[in-house]
Amino acid sequence: MTSIEATAQVANMYDTVLILDFGSQYSHLITRRVREAGVYCELLPCTQKISELKFKPKGIILSGSPFSITDEGAPHVDPEVFNLGVPILGICYGLQELARNLGGETSLAVKREYGFAELNLHPQADHHSHKLFQDVPTPTNVWMSHGDHLEKPPKDFVVIGSTTTSEYAAVAHKTLSIYGIQFHPEVTHSVDGAIVLRNFVVGICQCEANWTMSSFIDKELERIRTLVGPTGSVIGAVSGGVDSTVAAVLMKRAIGDRFHAVLVDNGVMRLNECQQVKQTLADSLGINLTVADASDLFLGRLKGVTDPEKKRKIIGNTFIEVFEAESHKIDEISRQNGLGAIEWLLQGTLYPDVIESISFKGPSATIKSHHNVGGLLEDMRLKLIEPLRELFKDEVRALGALLEIPEDLVWRHPFPGPGIAIRVLGEVTPSQVEIARRADHIYIDEIKKAGLYRQISQAYAALLPVRSVGVMGDQRTYEQVIALRAVETKDFMTADWFPMPVDVLKRISNRIINEVHGVNRVLYDVSSKPPSTIEFE
Repeated sequence: MTSIEATAQVANMYDTVLILDFGSQYSHLITRRVREAGVYCELLPCTQKISELKFKPKGIILSGSPFSITDEGAPHVDPEVFNLGVPILGICYGLQELARNLGGETSLAVKREYGFAELNLHPQADHHSHKLFQDVPTPTNVWMSHGDHLEKPPKDFVVIGSTTTSEYAAVAHKTLSIYGIQFHPEVTHSVDGAIVLRNFVVGICQCEANWTMSSFIDKELERIRTLVGPTGSVIGAVSGGVDSTVAAVLMKRAIGDRFHAVLVDNGVMRLNECQQVKQTLADSLGINLTVADASDLFLGRLKGVTDPEKKRKIIGNTFIEVFEAESHKIDEISRQNGLGAIEWLLQGTLYPDVIESISFKGPSATIKSHHNVGGLLEDMRLKLIEPLRELFKDEVRALGALLEIPEDLVWRHPFPGPGIAIRVLGEVTPSQVEIARRADHIYIDEIKKAGLYRQISQAYAALLPVRSVGVMGDQRTYEQVIALRAVETKDFMTADWFPMPVDVLKRISNRIINEVHGVNRVLYDVSSKPPSTIEFE
């Protein structure tokens, strides 16, 4: 089953809004805001052919873009979008794309508009356009980020909002539910932006606001049962993190004993990870768990590799190979017990993984391949099943709470599939892994003691590929450097660095330097995403 087909299954269960991505850094925020309004939506490339779409959307949103509409090679939408007969909202570049297709004119703005602007609304008497700005006061503060602007609206469009520098900051068709706005309602800087988006998806598109995790559970359980069938069995990729745990509990509820969980010890897991996972999943949650120790195999293949993408590909391929081998063993037992052949591989892929791993033309570049969606073997025997593929992290946590998974597990910080291998910058060796592992354990222990763990979305220690001079016990040292990372985020698509209290940093640094042999310097990362990513590699 392709990712588009999997997407279509969920999209056909709910009233769905299609967001077409022209490469804007804010596109994922549109998705978040629409879902926060209780409406399911999907983000697809702006080049998506409407004839190949597996579901009919209730409405379409055209995103912004880093391109100018006049650039050679600028991305453009399939013209069939305008023949679907559903409401359309163009945002920033999306407004200009509307004009391009419907007969308007755009040009470079005399004065580029970036930052806050005051939007004055111009309600039209007895006109449907008021629905877009219902309950929005005038004036209202909005966020602008554009160099092009609308010079002349298409025929039959009226002006419904303007700023001092944008005469056509908001326009609407006289009779059709087609709207264009120059500002970005998806960012929090647009004070009433969430209201505008809700007005569009609920009020104008007439979507039922029924996208909740409580509604998702029953529908997803039924979808899993339909996919797997009455006799098929699933082997589950589990790690003890919230994503794989929620996916495993869903699978167990859906197909019972036909679900087999496997934990692969890849040699780059956190301190005492395997023991803790076994206790949590097997003993506490009653999940049938097999632990496969493949640490030597993984570390052997990573020897001499320094490129982060190669690390991810190697780990992804080796991961699948190990699962293939384990599935053969479990398959025999399953057949003997009349539980059906192993046909499916469970993974806890999330929606941000999918977004970051696909090159949207237009035209976001692939930032990095994700373990759950990139680097998989082309001849993989097992079929993938990804019950969380359409969810953001906060939605997964809400789902975990509804499934009555222990709170400490639901709120556990994310841990990447490639593990400490991408937190050891440079070559991955057993000794380097041990340094990063012990530093990380101290770091997490101290932020928990300080009562900060739940305030931080993700924290970890990374081992940098540099050495520094130091003095310990009146002797010169030339040892390694640990970088501490902690971020705050809601959706893991954007993130701010966490303002760690100085006294906590002092304790963490002191412990790491004194307790982790081979480290004489500790740094704290104060980079946000973007431009940085949350992981170093």
